[in-house]
Amino acid sequence: MVKKANSTNYFESIGKRKEAVARIRLYAVKSKEGVTVGGVKIKQGEIFVNKKPITSVFPSKAQKVLYLRPLKLVNAEEKFAISALIKGGGQTGQLGAFIHGLSRALEKTDKETLRPILKKANLLTRDARIKERRKVGTGGKARRKKQSPKR
Repeated sequence: MVKKANSTNYFESIGKRKEAVARIRLYAVKSKEGVTVGGVKIKQGEIFVNKKPITSVFPSKAQKVLYLRPLKLVNAEEKFAISALIKGGGQTGQLGAFIHGLSRALEKTDKETLRPILKKANLLTRDARIKERRKVGTGGKARRKKQSPKR
């Protein structure tokens, strides 16, 4: 399969959390120009998730603080145009996957200076906690025991 040549430069990485997987691309955009990704024009400093603005996907202020944290730590809030494709999981897992992928993509831009900052903030570590599997003999849950009869 032949890949189309793309003239835009970007840094790509994948972030994971629970069942969610996020593919993040940081586009190095010149000043006020934008870059067209999948039919959506993204300007410098904007973040799009699944072809929608991030404020429509993660609307709360608490979520905004979380997803902007890696950018604020490395002073890159208005430096890149960011696009993300997130699949699977729920809202919390998707937010965690986005943060993990964004941190890994930022690390790729300048490894020597940014890696220690992001590592110290514990943003490069994948959260390995996943749902526990259901065991045989339990009443439908992972740790629930079946009720024993009284007599």
